[in-house]
Amino acid sequence: MAGHGYEASIASIGASLRSLTFEGRDLVVPFAADEVRPAYRGVTLVPWPNRVTDGRYRFGGIDEQLPLTEPDRGHALHGLAAWLDFTPTLRESARVVLTATIEAQAGYPHRVEISVDFRIDAGGLHTTVTAKNLGPDAAPYGTGPHPYLVAGDGLVDDWTLTMPAAEVLEVTPDRLIPTGLASVDAPRDGDSFDFRMPRRIASTEIDHAFTRLAYDADGPEGAVQVTLVDASGRGVGMAWGRECPWVQIHTADGSGRTGLAVEPMTCPPDAFNSGTDLIVLEPGTSTSAHWTIFGI
Repeated sequence: MAGHGYEASIASIGASLRSLTFEGRDLVVPFAADEVRPAYRGVTLVPWPNRVTDGRYRFGGIDEQLPLTEPDRGHALHGLAAWLDFTPTLRESARVVLTATIEAQAGYPHRVEISVDFRIDAGGLHTTVTAKNLGPDAAPYGTGPHPYLVAGDGLVDDWTLTMPAAEVLEVTPDRLIPTGLASVDAPRDGDSFDFRMPRRIASTEIDHAFTRLAYDADGPEGAVQVTLVDASGRGVGMAWGRECPWVQIHTADGSGRTGLAVEPMTCPPDAFNSGTDLIVLEPGTSTSAHWTIFGI
């Protein structure tokens, strides 16, 4: 896919954004076509983003147990579509639509069709994820992307982040289990998660979900905009609508801090248990979420 200075490669496995460049420079950390996708890079997260604690939840009066796909922490991570092979249903020079069906299975006894629409225009790479419940019962649902944004040469430490979020979801240090919301400007060992004004990330380590996002009616999505730039002011931005009131930020400390994960989410971590902003898809109904990555 290409146009307006942008070029994107999409992998059918997991409907993953494999690479994205603007005027020849990377906007996301890429991976090779024959490489096993590392660290959920670029994947579409459905039917939940982030974690379900212990893989256990209760929905519709029934206790469910999901496979534990994050064994070191004992959680079900990033949904069920990461290794599904999506089928192209539309191919154009600047647009690709991929579809797959999450079949009813142990831990998630629901049949949900997923459509992922990637489109390039002058505003960047737009992605719309639509889910339709094909089953006979209501289904819990959430979604989000998993790109690692790149502002330029160097590491995350060298880049300046602007993120209009007022609250952060605190988590346990060992298993990242949510414990409650706090203000981003709350003291934390001499550091801060307050990036409402542009600030260099430096040595700050982040693997948290943020909310109470400031919406900008003049932004490219009429909503939230996060930017990541290098010392020259060049970099990358991401924007999304009100359907994603949360964003996970991860400084990729276990992967060399070569990219910053920015993951707009329709619900927070462990929403299958908390119920916070959880979408309940009734039979035959659909829901969509949209985000855009653009060069600066």
